[in-house]
Amino acid sequence: MRQRTEPAAEPITADGPGADAFGLSEAEAEARRRRGEANTAVRGGSRGYGEILRTNVFSFFNLVLFVIGATLLALGRYSDALISVGLGLINAVISTVQEIRAKRKLDQLQLLERATVVVVRDGAERTIGPDRVVRGDVLRVRAGDQIVVDGPLLPGGRVEADESLLTGESDPVVKAPGDDLLSGSHCVAGNGHQLARDVGARSHAGRLTAEARRTSTDATPLQRRIEFVVRLVMLLTALMSGAILAQAALEGFTLLRVVQITAVLSGLIPYGLFFLIALAYTAGAVRIARRGALVQQVNAVESVSNVDVVCTDKTGTLTTGNLTLAEVVPLGDHSRDAAVTTLGAFACSVTAPNLTSAAIAAALPGETWVVRDEVPFTSSLRWSGLVTDHGTWVLGAPAALLPQVPEAVAARTGEGLRVLILARAAGLRDEAGRPRLTGVEPVALAALADELRDDVVPTVARFRDDGVQLKVLSGDDPRTVAAIAARAGLAVGEPVPGADLDGLDDARLDELVARTAVFGRVAPEHKERIVRSLRRQGRYVAMIGDGVNDARALKQAQVGVAMRSGSTVTRDVADIVLTGDSFAVLPPAREEGRRIIGGIGISLYVFLARVGSQGLVILAVTMLGLGFPYTPTQVGLTLFTVGIPTAFLTFWAAPARPDPHLLRNLARFVLPAAIVTAACGTAIYTALYQGILRGFSSGRTPAEVIDDFESYTGLTYGTDTDFTVAAATIGAQTGLSTFFCYASFLLILFLAPPGRFFAAWTRPTGDRRPAYLVVALVVVFTAVLLVPALWSYFGLTGPAGPVFEVVLLSLVPWFGALTLAYRYRILERLLGLGGTPAR
Repeated sequence: MRQRTEPAAEPITADGPGADAFGLSEAEAEARRRRGEANTAVRGGSRGYGEILRTNVFSFFNLVLFVIGATLLALGRYSDALISVGLGLINAVISTVQEIRAKRKLDQLQLLERATVVVVRDGAERTIGPDRVVRGDVLRVRAGDQIVVDGPLLPGGRVEADESLLTGESDPVVKAPGDDLLSGSHCVAGNGHQLARDVGARSHAGRLTAEARRTSTDATPLQRRIEFVVRLVMLLTALMSGAILAQAALEGFTLLRVVQITAVLSGLIPYGLFFLIALAYTAGAVRIARRGALVQQVNAVESVSNVDVVCTDKTGTLTTGNLTLAEVVPLGDHSRDAAVTTLGAFACSVTAPNLTSAAIAAALPGETWVVRDEVPFTSSLRWSGLVTDHGTWVLGAPAALLPQVPEAVAARTGEGLRVLILARAAGLRDEAGRPRLTGVEPVALAALADELRDDVVPTVARFRDDGVQLKVLSGDDPRTVAAIAARAGLAVGEPVPGADLDGLDDARLDELVARTAVFGRVAPEHKERIVRSLRRQGRYVAMIGDGVNDARALKQAQVGVAMRSGSTVTRDVADIVLTGDSFAVLPPAREEGRRIIGGIGISLYVFLARVGSQGLVILAVTMLGLGFPYTPTQVGLTLFTVGIPTAFLTFWAAPARPDPHLLRNLARFVLPAAIVTAACGTAIYTALYQGILRGFSSGRTPAEVIDDFESYTGLTYGTDTDFTVAAATIGAQTGLSTFFCYASFLLILFLAPPGRFFAAWTRPTGDRRPAYLVVALVVVFTAVLLVPALWSYFGLTGPAGPVFEVVLLSLVPWFGALTLAYRYRILERLLGLGGTPAR
């Protein structure tokens, strides 16, 4: 079968096919669309629904839960398997719903901002969507239009393009016929026709988008530490399981007993922690969204709290993009009042206002003159002029109007101000009618400043007080950027132009980046190199940007932050989108992230203390040959000892700086807690086990006690040979579970001590809520022990005086031993470890 080949696309040039004023026909456009030459949008981030679902469902944490669930399912433990798989699915649903909500909000923003374009089809202009443009189309370009494809400006046109979203350079660029207009730029003046040469993924914006897509999202420090802890627990659990199951096989345990042991051992893996993390991330994202930050990657809520360097653009972040009139200075013998009146009237009379004239008109409203002739402002002229009944006036750059620039101009330029000269002129045009100035007499100097955002100065101060460095990366002149950064409150030092970065090796670049706060005239690759340099130096970087030129740097940073008013590509690839275009939301977002870190951190202590204690008890009791200390139903009591407490403690946690020694402090807390608790728990289990054995062996056991244990075990006293062992096991398990629950409740008071009495591990928090939680948990668990339906559900025996006596008496030495171990660091001294706990 012959394979059909598509015809090769013909070259598109300003003089080639499709370049005539009539453009393409509808039939030709449809044929090119079928060939894949349409301007199909390229998305910058992994924001597709399928990718969001895949990332969240098959995360490391969820894979752990699914493997455990599959193992339990194979062993016939259907209820336990359902819990494991169910938690994994709940985690995935929570994270997925959060990211999909963020995607939909972002799509709504993009839909509202979607512009149309005008193309020439069949000799007539038609308005279509940008995605309907095809290669070879002729597009009409006018002031205010966004350029959606790459291609040359056709003969007869002349425009000025704002390419700041692509290059960071805020000054418009004059485009003559044959010059390329780039997708992502804006036409700010002039008009003409453009030939669509590169569309979709082949366009400049499309290529930048594809490059940004290749970079993946970082795992946060807390995620990496938790992953390490979980892997370690899994390894230890696997080793312990192998040993215990081998012993079970040697002793001839039944298959049901092996399945039960496996279910208990798998419960040592703290998979409830995964659910807690997903819940905390989502709750944090919701709270941050209320302040104006849309979280697209759920872990960015925690990641932003680790940031110690913020890299930001100037325009759109520090400044609004508008100008304000700073001062008017008369020149020569002219009075200030006359200069102000004339300047205001000039600005109000221009027929093609720009940012400069609009700023002056807003500050100096005046009368509108009757204009006889006008030369509009262009970047090539750098001045504009009016011929009126009040004379001929010109406003423009000092270098374009005067043969020698006054010192007053140079001084204000060094302060980052934009300086213009108002002058009277003898004429604006030459004999041929071309713009040309004659007889220029300066009247006044007008200094304009980039308008700082209202919240910039306090936000910069808050970052500085919090130990976060700010670095400004801009496409503008370094001196101008430095002056604006100084107005915002930054210690700017010596600004560095982007050209100075070229040719530097990594070591020299790192040295320069470490000491520099302001970079000007930087290209997209410069921004990316600066972010990489900071990361090599161990810094945790947030990059704020709004243009396509920022996309690669955003993806290189640990936290990419985009402005809502920025380019679609930048918003797509960002971890966080500032819906209010204000980076003042970042400090509160850092506080929210630190609250999550504090809450998850304290939950880690609780989870691992439970895992360590139970693991040691299982080992000790098994080695003593006293049966197995837990059943799967008794493991369900972790809802009281871990599940409920950690949920409350996470959401009550105060913002805390990330603990650089988290793993070391976890060991310092968990090891004493596990050893002391396991020792007391093993003693209780052994005492009750041996006591019940002796009681039944003596023949003096009361009949009502025998009846109770027959109902607990389902065996008959005197008939079933294993009745005594089963009765001793379930009685000892009840005492052990009761002790573990009460001890776990009291352990919360060590982590969040309400007063000095409990402050052996850390200082008192002053927060009474954890103490009230402990009281409530004690009451609820005691009710479980007293209600037959509840204690039987959890595989316990009914309330018995001896059990309560042994447990309550054991809590006193347990509490005392643990207090001494924490207060005097006994375990560390025994092991010869130095240093003091960071907590």
